Amino acid sequence: MARKWAIALHGGAGPVFGRDYSREEAHMAELLREGGKRLDAGVAALDVVEAMVAALEESGLHLAGKGAAPNTDGRYELDAAIMDGRTRNAGAVAALSGIISPIAAARIVMERTPHVLIAGEGAWALATEYGLPEVRDAENYYQPVEERCLLPARAMGTVGAVVLDQYGDLAAATSTGGVKSKTPGRVGDTPLIGAGTWADERCAISCTGLGEYFIRAAAAADVSARIRYGGAELEDAVQGALDDVKHLGGEGGMIAVSADGTLIAGSNSGGLKRGLMDADGRFEVATFA
Repeated sequence: MARKWAIALHGGAGPVFGRDYSREEAHMAELLREGGKRLDAGVAALDVVEAMVAALEESGLHLAGKGAAPNTDGRYELDAAIMDGRTRNAGAVAALSGIISPIAAARIVMERTPHVLIAGEGAWALATEYGLPEVRDAENYYQPVEERCLLPARAMGTVGAVVLDQYGDLAAATSTGGVKSKTPGRVGDTPLIGAGTWADERCAISCTGLGEYFIRAAAAADVSARIRYGGAELEDAVQGALDDVKHLGGEGGMIAVSADGTLIAGSNSGGLKRGLMDADGRFEVATFA
């Protein structure tokens, strides 16, 4: 009998009411089906989360990867992280410029160096050393997503994936261009392990939102801590972490999967572009609550 697997994706919290997200939802549905096929065939969780996030980066549909927006100096600085729940090995890049897939660079940090996080020019040098494709013409490559919200500097479009594979292993990956019009060198929660990205033997988490608040709440790891120390169910743990972020004044959301295959997508910002699928036939793609 086939083992249980589960997958969730997100394309950012804080969607704009009245905007049509059918294109983003159709692409997410396509990715879910592809991810489900890979998991059903026995592909490992770590490989699936990287592939899903790389595809979300490449799509240009979110404020990440090709859809990222420039900072106030006109430069594109991107962040990403990936984490293996089985070993808690992790890799991340921050303020990375000139590389098409930040999540691929994050995995290189995890597997090819003794470090967890490398930033700026050092991250670029490492990525090019291992032959990752470069962005040769930033002005023509990037197509910043326009959310047209009342507070454009707060527009959120982080992408992420969490997976439980057939072998019972969990993994998480997250990638972002950060908030619009950010200060040069600004780093959000995405590449900070425990803040925006987390995976262990209990759950895998990928966050999106106003990163400074998720950092201050250690939001991603907080979900696991609520399960470990308080015996919380995954849904309650996610809600508790998001309530803590809101208490600090922050907005956003997260996707989560537990070791038993439970999938949760939570938000305190009016919506979350997300998709959820499991081996038992669950299939859900939505943007608003």
